[in-house]
Order: sequence, then structure tokens, then C-alpha cells
Amino acid sequence: MKISNNITWHHMIVTKKDRHKVNGHKSCVLWFTGLSGSGKSTLANAVDYELFQQNFRSYVLDGDNIRHGLNNDLRFGDEDRKENIRRIGEVAKLFVDSGMIVSSAFISPFREDRMLVRNMFEVDEFIEIFVNCPIQVCENRDPKGLYKRARSGAIPHFTGISSPYEKPHNPEIQIDTSRMTIEESVQKIVKYLKEKQIL
Repeated sequence: MKISNNITWHHMIVTKKDRHKVNGHKSCVLWFTGLSGSGKSTLANAVDYELFQQNFRSYVLDGDNIRHGLNNDLRFGDEDRKENIRRIGEVAKLFVDSGMIVSSAFISPFREDRMLVRNMFEVDEFIEIFVNCPIQVCENRDPKGLYKRARSGAIPHFTGISSPYEKPHNPEIQIDTSRMTIEESVQKIVKYLKEKQIL
């Protein structure tokens, strides 16, 4: 869609760097991707809580929650999934510009869409976290009963069953939640943020 000629980008007086200085840390997006039931939301919230406890400014954007509001007009076909990720990428970009560390927990099954979002950010601002959990484990957990419904044909376009999940080739962080505890996973992410001098 072409942007109207009547719209001009307005530059702000307070910059992202100014906000970094006040906050005492840099901003970034932690992009949690993985199958349903892999533990994305649980881990994103645990990281957010740890950051909050350490007085860092952070927030969680959760896939289900976003579909209750901003993206409630989208369904689950490929094109709507692409638009879902594009929109949340733009929202995450606003949070990063505001100086916050934003954890985005979305299945985001397609590499192309994740790359589109990555390209919205500066170097080191987009941190892809592959929550790598075997589908058998995810299906055994099935906290929302979605796999059972997908297997019965009640849910079409279900990632991992009737729709593909394209694993990241080179994620910044990879966590197998079938082998690591939440505490171990959180510490691995926080350690990475410190090594990259984001915290």
C-alpha cells in the first residue's frame, strides 16, 4: 500500500538514546518464536518479571492477547498470519523506540515474516529466541487443548499439524524447554543481554 503524499514523518525531540540514558539500559525486542505449547508466553513473562525485579523497563506483547484487541480482525490463514506479525513488529518497534525491552511471544511460523520484522530494527535490537521444544512434548502439554482439536480437524491451519513451522536458521538464543527449567532459561537470556551490553 502506497503511503499518502500528505503524510510526513515527524522527528521527535527526545531520542531513543536519550531514553536509554535515563533508563540506564538499552532497548531491544526479544522475539520468542516456537510451536504452540513450547513455552513462549511463560518464558517471556518470566523474563519480564526478572527484568522488572531488577528495575529495567520492560513489557510483554503476547500473541493471544494481541488478537483480543489490535489484531482481532485477523484469522489464521497464511496472509492474515503475515499481517499479524507485520503489525506486531511495528508495535514492538514503537516500544523499542520508547526505550523499553519488549518480549514478543508469537508462533511466527514463517522465516520470511520474522526477517521482515528483524529488518525494522537496528543491529542488535532484534533478538530472536527459538523456543525449541519437540512437537511431541508440546502436544503432550497441550495447555489449551488445541492440538487435540487440530488433530480432529476442528482447527484448520494449525502450526505443526496442518500448517508448517519454519525453524530459525541462526537465532541469537535457542532454548529447549523440554530440557531446561524456566529459571535456567531466564538466566541464559539475561546473561546474553548483559554480554551484549543491553543491560
